[in-house]
Amino acid sequence: MKQPKVTVVDVAHAAGVSKSTVSLVLQGSSLVNEATRARVGAVIRELGYVYNRGAANLRQSKSKIVGIVVNDLTNSFFAELAVGMDMVVQSAGYIQFMANTSENADRQGEVIASMREHGMAGLILSPARGTTAADLRPLVDSGIPVVLVARNVPGLKVSSVVSDGHAGAAAAVRHLIELGHRRIAFLGGFNDTAVFDERMRGFRDALLEAGLDASDELVISSAPSRAGGVAAVERMLAMRDRPTAALCFNDAVAFGACDGLRSARIEPGVDFGVIGFDDVIEAKTAVPALTTVSVDPQGMGRRAAQLLLKQINAGDFDAEAMVAAVRLVVRESCGAPQRVRELTA
Repeated sequence: MKQPKVTVVDVAHAAGVSKSTVSLVLQGSSLVNEATRARVGAVIRELGYVYNRGAANLRQSKSKIVGIVVNDLTNSFFAELAVGMDMVVQSAGYIQFMANTSENADRQGEVIASMREHGMAGLILSPARGTTAADLRPLVDSGIPVVLVARNVPGLKVSSVVSDGHAGAAAAVRHLIELGHRRIAFLGGFNDTAVFDERMRGFRDALLEAGLDASDELVISSAPSRAGGVAAVERMLAMRDRPTAALCFNDAVAFGACDGLRSARIEPGVDFGVIGFDDVIEAKTAVPALTTVSVDPQGMGRRAAQLLLKQINAGDFDAEAMVAAVRLVVRESCGAPQRVRELTA
């Protein structure tokens, strides 16, 4: 019977190193220390592994492709995130393959599989709702560098770039409290995502810190979209004891919340305080101009791309977790004057 072909993965398991480390040894890279190089070499001889340099060269000739997969390109935040990634990837001489999953984990699996077939050098992923560590582990185990952006996947040890949602939400709520609001709602977002949980905890912690109501009825989940914001406001307005202000899961929800308020003849920024999250480009030109937590989406995209390229060039690497600082940008929708007006008054 024909013996199964020995693979790089077999060598890596036997030597107790990663697949990428074996590849570096085969390529004669100076990034591997002598002890590890000797151990891997001994395993290669013991198992009888044969390095197909022609196939390796062919793979490497296709390795200037970076995959970028996002969960919702209809959201301005992710469009700006992609712009930031593109700035870095193109300037480094890489070609990007981009795909939108529309929050569909099955679609995500399909596009990642297709990108692997085209020989991508690495992947930047904003995971679709419901993505698990098991979904991505085969990709990670293959040695392809992966950087998660905007969302983490619990239990998956890969690099990530996310914003400090807890701090941002808490700062927004504290500002509303300083303006005199005592009953504040949290509107929008899918309640089964880590980002929702982080921002909602910041919201609740700030309320409890001030001795205010933080009950479940004040948290109204919905799709993280403009339409979701309208739906969330409609439910909020049906409450017997209506809130006087709201922190929204993101700017898209905030825009929808303003639409819903106006439909009920309630003027945002005058009769009701609204704060968004992300600070997309439209936030400053909206009417009223949207007070929001700025996460600098283009900056996050640039950092994610820089981290991926660093890992592609290193070959072997440790996972890095980057948490981007946020800041509250006060404009008009929360009912307070813009900071620039305060400075020039």
